[in-house]
Amino acid sequence: MATFLSNSVFRDLILPFVLLFVLIFAVLEKSKLLGEGKQQINALVSLALAAIAVSTFSTQIEWLQKFAIFLVIALFILFIFMLLYGFAYSGKEGFELAKGWKMLIAAIAFIAVIVASLIITNTWDRVYDFFTSSSIGTNVVLIIIIVAAVAAVLYGGKKKE
Repeated sequence: MATFLSNSVFRDLILPFVLLFVLIFAVLEKSKLLGEGKQQINALVSLALAAIAVSTFSTQIEWLQKFAIFLVIALFILFIFMLLYGFAYSGKEGFELAKGWKMLIAAIAFIAVIVASLIITNTWDRVYDFFTSSSIGTNVVLIIIIVAAVAAVLYGGKKKE
């Protein structure tokens, strides 16, 4: 079932144009490069630059499309992490955790999001094999354990005065 979203004109021309227009306009508005209160001029410059880019740089448009996919996935992963992180740092009455527990839950959420991302992208097996079967991976794990132990000794034993 074909929709207008799968149409090549929409996908290869209109969407990149809108994305570039909005990004250029936002940068011009935020930086006030062309002056304060110059929305019409910023819009015209953004329109011209986006039109030139879409009409002449087909290779860059393909790159932009691929990067946009990465951006969407990265933002989704960040959203999942922030959702899990928010549970630990919510600060709701009756659900207040000690600082150490908050850090532990945040670290577990971070590791869980990384592992889930690796599993979903089918790279978990390669990463697991690297750390368990290669001598370089084993050395990296050993170095991480040593650094963690040194950090725990240096920073874990300090008491508040």
